[in-house]
Amino acid sequence: MPELVTIGETMVVFDSTSAGPLRYASSYTCHTGGAETTVAVGVVRQGHSAGWISSLGEDEFGMLIRRTFMGEGVDLSRVAADPSRPTGIFFREAVGNGEYRNFYYRKNSAASAISPEQLDEEYIASAKWLHLTGITMAISESALETVLRAAEIARAHGVKVCFDPNLRLKMWTIEDARRAMERIWPLVDVALPGAEEGEQLFGTADPDAIAEELSSRGVGCSIVKIGADGAIGYENGEKVVSPGFKVKHVVDAFGAGDSFAAGIISARLKGWELAEQLRYANAIGAMAVSAPGNIEAVPTHAQVMKYLAGKAAVTR
Repeated sequence: MPELVTIGETMVVFDSTSAGPLRYASSYTCHTGGAETTVAVGVVRQGHSAGWISSLGEDEFGMLIRRTFMGEGVDLSRVAADPSRPTGIFFREAVGNGEYRNFYYRKNSAASAISPEQLDEEYIASAKWLHLTGITMAISESALETVLRAAEIARAHGVKVCFDPNLRLKMWTIEDARRAMERIWPLVDVALPGAEEGEQLFGTADPDAIAEELSSRGVGCSIVKIGADGAIGYENGEKVVSPGFKVKHVVDAFGAGDSFAAGIISARLKGWELAEQLRYANAIGAMAVSAPGNIEAVPTHAQVMKYLAGKAAVTR
């Protein structure tokens, strides 16, 4: 059984190959995109095991996703095939400096129909970590209930829960996001909000205040991401400020936060202290933005350690 289990939707992504509105785009590159599978791949590349719970359509895009993540060593034994619903897709419009504008086509997708009945309690209970995100909570009411039920199962069996708000306000309102997240915070062991997300959820971008808000809701460890400046961790009365790594040229910011999450979970699986966790995750995040794509840019453990030792430049 995998050390990490995660739940969510992964889609096929089409990136326009030139900057500007999609109406003028004539060619695209195709790959996969999903916060949870990026975390799963990141954990595998750091030397651990990961499994993914989801649903895919019985279509060409579903087969592409299965082939991709089986090849990456992620356990797909709990990924269902839905013959009546399609695999989700989205398009990315290049706007420069590694940033894109997203256009989702995921309504009524196979993953949106995921339900608590699909969860295998033994599978979750056998893991060490469960990673969840606000994206899955936003795709449908049944997906929201699935996330909450998974967190309850994890808590009942002593499995640690990591939660990244991953706010996508194209998918739901901030009011709905706040209400949903108020339900999950008491079940979370490690929260990974960004400072901007803290402002949207709690009315403050101050990391100390965000950590206080989360602590008051029962979260044991809060790690607040502050972009290129790194991250600040709060746990057991300790506050650790970990500067980010300078990246000369951001190629693609897609999946950087998920790569960071993979770094935190992997470092905790290794039993490292908070300061080491943050430094490791910051390095992975910096390396991940230096190449195009999503999982394509996530480094291996050996590459991260060389980078931290100053023996390798960010060339990926």
